[in-house]
Amino acid sequence: MKNNEISYIEFKAHDLEQIKTFYHSLFGWTFTNYGPTYISFSDSGVYGGFEKTEDPILNGVLVVLYHADLESIKADIENAGGTISKDIFSFPGGRRFHFMDPSGNELAVWSDN
Repeated sequence: MKNNEISYIEFKAHDLEQIKTFYHSLFGWTFTNYGPTYISFSDSGVYGGFEKTEDPILNGVLVVLYHADLESIKADIENAGGTISKDIFSFPGGRRFHFMDPSGNELAVWSDN
């Protein structure tokens, strides 16, 4: 993977089984379960996942960028006028954080380090 490229797209979903059936039957996507609240998908042209939520879904897409050095890119984002909306946290496969750009769009950056 290369730094600063989009590597993952994350959606919200109310029913993970229904979402799997929908995308598999229409487009042939395949899925990997990561517990009761998360599934990843492949065979779509880009890697991504669905996070289960009970909240209303207003903008259900999270674009996730890759960067090998989370602390460095986090500082760069803040220095450029972005704000951190969710600090660095661990998940199966790596770590990530979320940020808001100056227009209020939320994105995330992850690393496998």
